[in-house]
Amino acid sequence: MELVLIIAVIALIFVVRTFKIVPQQHAWVVERLGKYDRTLTPGLKFVIPFIERVAYRHSLKEVPLDVPSQVCITKDNTQLQVDGVLFFQVTDPMRASYGSSDYIVAITQLAQTTLRSVIGRMELDKTFEERDIINAAVVAALDEAALNWGVKVLRYEIKDLTPPVEILRAMQAQITAEREKRAVIATSEGKRQEQINLATGDREANIARSEGEKQAEINKAEGEAAAIVAVAQASAHAIQQIAAAIRTPGGEQAVQLKVAEKAVEAYAQLAQKNNTMIVPGNMAEVSALIGSAMALIKGTGG
Repeated sequence: MELVLIIAVIALIFVVRTFKIVPQQHAWVVERLGKYDRTLTPGLKFVIPFIERVAYRHSLKEVPLDVPSQVCITKDNTQLQVDGVLFFQVTDPMRASYGSSDYIVAITQLAQTTLRSVIGRMELDKTFEERDIINAAVVAALDEAALNWGVKVLRYEIKDLTPPVEILRAMQAQITAEREKRAVIATSEGKRQEQINLATGDREANIARSEGEKQAEINKAEGEAAAIVAVAQASAHAIQQIAAAIRTPGGEQAVQLKVAEKAVEAYAQLAQKNNTMIVPGNMAEVSALIGSAMALIKGTGG
């Protein structure tokens, strides 16, 4: 009974050490008698007990690696606290097993030294503006060295850049001054534009007003000229009508009568405006006045 139990235990150990189930996205490195033999891919695999063994187990997934914070010195001798995160993936399990005693530590140390070197060639202001350049430089340096370790560095991202407190205060003061400067410039530009707009408006208003006054004077002058022409034409027409009437039979007697009436009316008006009654001393003067008027009318009609 004891022999059967011993055989069963040995058989169980033999099965356990023979059959291996490799998970998905994993790779196991097998050594035979202490020497690398092969890499097991995902699935059910067989290993010779006591001769072969699984020496290393690697995950082929993308791995995030936190790079510890460190102090870097910029080109303008300013201390800068920097930390970041690195993403890598094992691409060659054999090299990852034998290329370095600890490729994670090697990647971390190389990332820190590369980061110090890159930031040391840049000024403080540039480090905040060119994070992408810093990340790309770190990835390029790491990827070249990590080939011997069977690792592919995918990307590096800076999480935080923290300058000293004094530098932060100075930067904040500079930002505040710059914003105040922009505000003053914007205000002055607004006032300048306002003055320009007001001056332009006044000029256009004066031009429009002068144009209106000019047009009004022109219209007034044209109206007065038209009125003068109309009056002259009416007077000329009236004179022509009078001359035509005089040339008709009995016209001359009618004119004499009209002139006599006007003369009598004139004397009557003089009598009304003065206390003294004015009477012609010689009635021949009235006949002479009528004769003169008729001579003028005849001369005009001729």
